[in-house]
Amino acid sequence: MQKRKLGAEGPEVSGIGLGCMGISQSYGAPDPEGGRATIRRALELGVTFFDTADAYAWGANEQLVGEELGPVRDRVVLATKCGFVPGPDGTPSAVDGSPAHIRAACEASLRRLGVSTIDLYYLHRLDRTVPIEASVGAMAELVQQGKVRYLGLSEVSAATLRRAHAVHPITAVQSEYSLFTRDPEGGVLPACRELGIGFVPFSPLGRGLLSAQLRSLAGAPNDDFRRGNPRFQAGNLERNLTTVDRLSALAEEKGCSTAQLALAWVLAQGPHIVPIPGTKRVRYLEENVRALDVRLTASDLGRIEEIVPRGSAAGERYAPTSAALVDR
Repeated sequence: MQKRKLGAEGPEVSGIGLGCMGISQSYGAPDPEGGRATIRRALELGVTFFDTADAYAWGANEQLVGEELGPVRDRVVLATKCGFVPGPDGTPSAVDGSPAHIRAACEASLRRLGVSTIDLYYLHRLDRTVPIEASVGAMAELVQQGKVRYLGLSEVSAATLRRAHAVHPITAVQSEYSLFTRDPEGGVLPACRELGIGFVPFSPLGRGLLSAQLRSLAGAPNDDFRRGNPRFQAGNLERNLTTVDRLSALAEEKGCSTAQLALAWVLAQGPHIVPIPGTKRVRYLEENVRALDVRLTASDLGRIEEIVPRGSAAGERYAPTSAALVDR
């Protein structure tokens, strides 16, 4: 397993991590047994970086991940997040970044995970009613108390990151980043390079679009959140799949899958980048990990840029009601 370091002062982790959210929510019915098998196989393959959050099925995902990683606790880097609280419909549509909430959320996560210390603790989203200095100050107290080792932020702007980093060193920023979502290149990604902060892309396969396996949502469960995602709507989906088909042709030339090519592109954007593709299927995990073996030349990167230039994805990455939660 190839290793990468999360930032200048952060831990060394496997070059690709595992995002665990989909085991418990968002992509159809939860699959705890498939998820447990995937986590076990990830460990066999040398994956050491696992990502969850208190908002993923409101604690159920943390508990599952904690149970599976407990026997190998000293071999893994465990990341979780706080900040989301249930909205009126039970979905994580509100944010609480107050010191009191952060302290309480950390205690609850420690219990569910069955650990004494969280390796990497993120603020899941920026609370616009609480200064980032106050939120990070509370998180820094958790570090001082030995409850957390490193701090992270998710979906923040470069300006917010700089303010936070001035309070306490930020080890990693987690944001959506893929060939179809390149917003971080306009601010937070360069800031991470400058400040020596690791960057952790979630949805590096565009929520399945860049895998070339998904052609329609016709058979998807009603609770698959992509049914309401703009990039999967009629018109946008077809345009995006046309781009994916062109990418697949290049992948065939390279002797790899389309998903592996897309992940290799993300990995090629910097040694401080550690993507966390999510899956609850062993076969997709194995495919994703093998992306570390794909070598892209300057010519390959140029061709990929021609096929999928920045801003070429059809449709926004979130519906308008969700986009407001992103700090840009």
